[in-house]
Amino acid sequence: MDLGLAGKVAMVAGASRGLGYAVARALAAEGARVSVLSRDLSAIRAASQRIEAETGGQALAVAGDVASPEAIVRWHEATLGRFGGVDLLFTNSGGPPPGPILGFSDDDWRHAFELLVLSSLRTVRTVVPSMRQGGSILLSTSSSVREPIPNLGLSNILRLSVAGLAKNLALELAPQHIRVNQIIPGRIDTDRVRELDEAAARRVGIPVAEQQSRSIAAIPLGRYGAAEEFGRAAAFLLSDAASYITGATLQVDGGLIRAVN
Repeated sequence: MDLGLAGKVAMVAGASRGLGYAVARALAAEGARVSVLSRDLSAIRAASQRIEAETGGQALAVAGDVASPEAIVRWHEATLGRFGGVDLLFTNSGGPPPGPILGFSDDDWRHAFELLVLSSLRTVRTVVPSMRQGGSILLSTSSSVREPIPNLGLSNILRLSVAGLAKNLALELAPQHIRVNQIIPGRIDTDRVRELDEAAARRVGIPVAEQQSRSIAAIPLGRYGAAEEFGRAAAFLLSDAASYITGATLQVDGGLIRAVN
């Protein structure tokens, strides 16, 4: 299937590793030109070089924190300067620290809100005016928008707001022929999931390997997902092959989420 991504310009946040990198690489492999962002300049440069070497595509590396409004503007300006426009946007950030809801201070909540909710809103608000007709936006959230994850109080609450943002944006931007969807990763084998496994193992006093075995036992497909599998799913939703899909949610979770809706 031709996804219709050749020549498109994509902005991908949090792309030095993990899910963001997998999305950027999948888009580049389909012919898109990618502008990738991460806080670490050396890491994002290395990621962009790997993408170009492995796909033969074009990648622009920009350093910046998605929690900073100024960094988002600089990233957008750099993308326009290099590629002339934007067709696709993938919002993504690191996650807040684990812990129970009542264990966090007001400052913790404010920082997590900036990281998860405002970063997505600001990025969309910055990019949409330059997005060409037929544009596509994909917001990455978490399986916690379907089922709360134990000991992830900040993420559980605030990612629900991102899910609501995706749905509302889909309605508001449809007249401009810009699609907005949400993608939910399950247990994908990334550094973030490994960190959460380690935190969960410490909390209940068991080895990390046992914690991972327990998590895998809850996944019908019987394994963690690969980042590349998530990247391909995201590339499809962003592409012209999904041109009649907006306001939707795609779960890339191996069957982990039991909820019907």
